[in-house]
Amino acid sequence: MSKYIVYTIALLLVSCSKPNPETFIKHIDGYWEIEKVITSDGLEKQYNFNQSIDFFEVTNMTGIRKKVQPRLNGNFIATRDSETFTLVIENDSLRMHYKTPLSIWKETLISAKENQMIIRNDAGNLYFYKPYTKIEL
Repeated sequence: MSKYIVYTIALLLVSCSKPNPETFIKHIDGYWEIEKVITSDGLEKQYNFNQSIDFFEVTNMTGIRKKVQPRLNGNFIATRDSETFTLVIENDSLRMHYKTPLSIWKETLISAKENQMIIRNDAGNLYFYKPYTKIEL
């Protein structure tokens, strides 16, 4: 009986532990589309179709985020919207620090897995991303 209690406590400790934010980095690269947004006041908006998607690429803790528009032939048109960022681990969280001539801001990478990425912006809005999949006609 006491063996089961020890196993249960160990399982709870492991399942409640916060994931290491460094493990998120390997999942950032790629084409991501917004699936839904939950605003800071709890409103949820679903995105069934995205005219533009985000392309992320990270090298040595520095990255680029670029808006691209998918074409039916599988190619992309790059827009002029592009920002560079630096990844910084702060308070056990992975932050994306942006700096442009017009503004400085940061976002927090809440989670990044192969099939989902969640980013919280400075306003507290949560952006749920899914990997972009080509439209099949």
